[in-house]
Amino acid sequence: MQTNQLGNSDLHITPIGYGAWAIGGGGWEFGWGEQDDADSIAAIHAALDHGINWIDTAAVYGLGHSEEIVAQALKGRSNRPYVFTKCTRVWDASGKVGRSLKADSIRRELEDSLRRLQVDVIDLYQIHWPDPEEDLEEAWSTLAQLQKDGKVRWIGVSNFNVEQLQRVQKIAPVTSNQPPYSLIKRDVENAILPYCLQQNIGVINYSPMGAGLLTGAMTLERARSLPADDWRSRNADFTEPRLLRHLQLVEILQEIANRHGRTAGEVAIAWTLNNPAVTGAIVGARSARQIDGIIGAGTFRLSADEVEQIERFCRENP
Repeated sequence: MQTNQLGNSDLHITPIGYGAWAIGGGGWEFGWGEQDDADSIAAIHAALDHGINWIDTAAVYGLGHSEEIVAQALKGRSNRPYVFTKCTRVWDASGKVGRSLKADSIRRELEDSLRRLQVDVIDLYQIHWPDPEEDLEEAWSTLAQLQKDGKVRWIGVSNFNVEQLQRVQKIAPVTSNQPPYSLIKRDVENAILPYCLQQNIGVINYSPMGAGLLTGAMTLERARSLPADDWRSRNADFTEPRLLRHLQLVEILQEIANRHGRTAGEVAIAWTLNNPAVTGAIVGARSARQIDGIIGAGTFRLSADEVEQIERFCRENP
């Protein structure tokens, strides 16, 4: 796979990266249900063996468990990838997730992430969510200092709008922004993606397959039977009438995929990579087998006619 420079950094990342949200497992507010750790490690190994050179995780995924599994998977690996993680989502002894952009909290979180990941420095450290918004400047100043201290190599943000990006840019350059972006969540096209492109802020979009909706594996029956500890069971996109629209879209993606020996998921990922603002897409996988169904997106490109076929459906079915 070719690589793309991430914003103002010296990081050259493959068009797709391994997303470690789901491998945090269940038992917390935004979990994806039960997950076997051996399957998670096998998925990471498969991703690296296929050439993916970065992993994106966060402290809050599985309340620290995702970072621990990433560390286990990378033990003894000679082809170590870049490791990206996030801060500002914290939890108490009962597992209730809260938020803090305070300097002392971020410094504590960083030390905990370094310990769980078993590394001395983090390649990209990101503010997970821009709230409480009044503390944005304190949080970004802290990340900038951590970078100067050599604890993190580059600093970025996640889920920031243009105004929030402009606020923190006055303090220190922003290497990257991580927004949700897929065929079912396109609002960032209006202002955020153009701004990042103009400002040379790298974009690593998450959920390019719509949290599994656009893979071709999601059905009406499966969506209706998602377990209670899977956050998607409470999401409007996974219930009717929105779900029916998304499954019709998957039929278009599958039709295109069949022409090229690809999967619907690979077409969905490739569609996001078609946007010039996007540096790389974060793709989750819970098993080595799932890697086989997404890895082709790193080299697959849609034709103009295929992009138009997708857009026509979206225009007719908003």
